[in-house]
Amino acid sequence: MVTYVFLAAAALAIVFGILAIAHRSPIINVLSLVVVFFALAAIYAVLGMDFLAAIQLIVYAGAVLVLFLFVIMLLNIRSVDRLGSGRRLQAILGALTSIAIGAAVVVAIATLTPAQGAVAPGSQGGTAFPIGRSLMTTHLLPFELVSLLLVAALVGALVLARKETR
Repeated sequence: MVTYVFLAAAALAIVFGILAIAHRSPIINVLSLVVVFFALAAIYAVLGMDFLAAIQLIVYAGAVLVLFLFVIMLLNIRSVDRLGSGRRLQAILGALTSIAIGAAVVVAIATLTPAQGAVAPGSQGGTAFPIGRSLMTTHLLPFELVSLLLVAALVGALVLARKETR
């Protein structure tokens, strides 16, 4: 059963990932990316990485993509130019770079063992307990400094976005 859920989530992620980059409507692109992120969260959950699955849903599907959707709607972007309408050299270099990065990822995954840092499914590596313990003990000051930085960025964004009334 776990294998079927994994394969279904992986197939969904691949199909909607292709749709996210191939469709001309930015709204469809973002909504396809939502499906990809939910499929990735399902994959993380199947592999026993509960914390990663929750963060995937909360941070990426919940916050980042809502921000993307908000920006697209705010800018009123209806559709994008046809693929390949730019410079030919850029398209070739982009394709070659994508292939090189993909090959590097495949090589890295093929050579990674649990002794080198790969986490076996069902281990304690992806749960919230060790991460929470680390954040609340040894990394408490950097954690609080990051939260202070995020609050400052939020206040700055509100100040910049505020309309001046006269």
